[in-house]
Amino acid sequence: MQNKIKKTYKFAFKTSLYVTIFLTLLSSVFLYLLHSVDVVYLLAFAIFTYLISFLVIQYRVERFIYRRIKRIYDDLTLLESTTLRKQPITTDMATLTQEIDKFARDKKLEIETLIVREEYRKEFLGNVSHELKTPLFTVQGYLLTLLDGAIDDKNVREKYLTRASKGLERLIYIVKDLDMITKLEVGDLRLNIVTFNIIDLVKNVFDLLEMKAAKKKITLTFDLDYDSPIMVSADKERIQQVLTNLIVNSIKYGREKGTTEISIENLIKNKVIVRVTDNGEGISKENIPRLFERFFRVDKSGSRKEGGSGLGLAIVKHIIEAHNERIYVESELGVGSEFSFTLEKAE
Repeated sequence: MQNKIKKTYKFAFKTSLYVTIFLTLLSSVFLYLLHSVDVVYLLAFAIFTYLISFLVIQYRVERFIYRRIKRIYDDLTLLESTTLRKQPITTDMATLTQEIDKFARDKKLEIETLIVREEYRKEFLGNVSHELKTPLFTVQGYLLTLLDGAIDDKNVREKYLTRASKGLERLIYIVKDLDMITKLEVGDLRLNIVTFNIIDLVKNVFDLLEMKAAKKKITLTFDLDYDSPIMVSADKERIQQVLTNLIVNSIKYGREKGTTEISIENLIKNKVIVRVTDNGEGISKENIPRLFERFFRVDKSGSRKEGGSGLGLAIVKHIIEAHNERIYVESELGVGSEFSFTLEKAE
């Protein structure tokens, strides 16, 4: 028997008292009729009756409640309630009620979470299907046109093969980014933490994206001259990808003849914060919470013209979180955006 609770003792105490009083009075009447009332006998009878009644009632009540509550526990543990499995079975109704209420609240929360995840899964599969379908149908259309005879025309052949190649490149972007984000989410992508100068890394990214920015006459610049190196500890290749994705986005949504500015500041003793600021289109407040979702696009038509996988910001978020760092975004529609993330300073 587990957890003999005071309430069951109270019940047994009162019930035994009632039984004892009843039997003692009954015995008194019986002895009175026999003209042989013995006070000592009655007192001994009352004590004996009380003890026996108390033990029997307490045992029976405990067994009665325990069997029924155990059945409730067994039924609930079929639903894999780990919290109830860890606790001993209690016969206290108040405690049991609290446990069942907590179990019900946890299950309700779990169900709501599963519903949200199911909606997210449906949306994600729909987005993946849409993102893959567009370049696939494009490539298929060009190839079928070539097979139908257009391949004999040299000019048409070169133009269609070039467009088909661009469609395949977009498919490769999507597949590579999906592979990376999957590895990041399951923790399968190991980080190679090294010490490097973040200023030099930003300059390298500027060099790589110089031509892309020049097409929209966007200037890539620092907020000031950094004469001294700023050493950080992180995965250099991944942080380069973070910077590349953020700067590419600022170019993609930047206004012509605009500016993309990088600043690096000391945040606290062992942290720096890297800011990527532009004066582009900006983002509305209702879209900001969804920016880091996979395949979410603020401007679906405009961003698709620029290409890309639609996974850039999701990858950025996962890489930064894999470093146990934080990423922030501030934006105002029509004014511009600022993405910032923290990194650990090298000792």
